[in-house]
Amino acid sequence: MTGWRFLLSRQWAGYLALTIIFAVVCSGLGMWQLARRAEAQAEISRVDANFDAEGIPITDALPTLESFDESQKWLPVEVTGTYLRDEELLVRNRPLNINPGFEVLTPLLLTNGDVFIVNRGWVPTGEDQNAPDAVPSAPAGEVTVIARLKQGEPSLAGRSATGNQVATINLTEIAERLGTDTYTGAYGLMKSEDPAPTDRPTAVTRPVRDEGPHLSYAFQWFVFALMAFIGLGWAARQEYRTVNAEDPEEQDRAAERARRQAAKPRSDSDIEDELMDQHS
Repeated sequence: MTGWRFLLSRQWAGYLALTIIFAVVCSGLGMWQLARRAEAQAEISRVDANFDAEGIPITDALPTLESFDESQKWLPVEVTGTYLRDEELLVRNRPLNINPGFEVLTPLLLTNGDVFIVNRGWVPTGEDQNAPDAVPSAPAGEVTVIARLKQGEPSLAGRSATGNQVATINLTEIAERLGTDTYTGAYGLMKSEDPAPTDRPTAVTRPVRDEGPHLSYAFQWFVFALMAFIGLGWAARQEYRTVNAEDPEEQDRAAERARRQAAKPRSDSDIEDELMDQHS
């Protein structure tokens, strides 16, 4: 079988199918990385728009207990009420700078009877037990809180907690536990309290403005997809030369390639390899 007719064989049809599958997978992974980059860029935009904004009344931001839109993430809201200090909860397994610890959730009873969950910050795990050595007390009496909105978390299979500890910030489960009309669409990461206590848990810091390496990873996957077809073309060209080795025109081309190769200046590594072959 001379010429390029070998490409019509079942074997080369299989090579082409494998190449297409590989390229499709690589392209899919590239598109996934682009989607991840878009998510990271959207998060950066939300931080830029909301993190340092002025606090607005919670009823303006969340007209119902279930209200929350992803565009409101990090948006500061202002709430006034009384902390339910006896109902305070600790969220397990919350590391900070690789240090194990807890996040402190203190329900805030608003003047209209609703409850808003305030994440007052982070505390480290105790020295001798799986609980903090101490938790800074929330202010007693009426307090005005500025907190940044964040959506509640789902339950995680296999995660459990007892006592005043919870495995995740599942607002629906917390509302059932409190037995009150509680905001279940979002909770608040505390920015400030008035009156301010002398001590408070470690505050949440501004998220790093970094979209990650997703664009470069996407480019690499697309390059892999392209290289698959380049490799297939190279293999087909090599097969053509083998199949048509007896063709006078191909013999002339082979001789020309050999001449060009011989005319190339030899590198130091080529000379070293030749000397080693002579002494082996």
